[in-house]
Amino acid sequence: MQQAVNDLWPFTGELTTPCPADQWAADAGVGVDLLKIKELWEQKVAAVLDEATLQLPAGQWMQKGGKTGRHSEHLGFMLAEMQHLQRTYPGNAW
Repeated sequence: MQQAVNDLWPFTGELTTPCPADQWAADAGVGVDLLKIKELWEQKVAAVLDEATLQLPAGQWMQKGGKTGRHSEHLGFMLAEMQHLQRTYPGNAW
């Protein structure tokens, strides 16, 4: 379980890091200010991991860029699969 937490932890960085769209939504009153909930989220996760006798990974690199459209080459395969029906049947409404 600890290894799973360690492996997935780098992908949690963007959960509470706002991108321009997140900030716009918060300013417009239709979204949450992610910076305001960051500390609460971190406390809750730390408490859950502590209760599960797991350690919070520290000092790890965090993935970033996904919210602004910067993805690795691995996403290309997923996008191709998801776009298959639309490309096979152009103009259909789902």
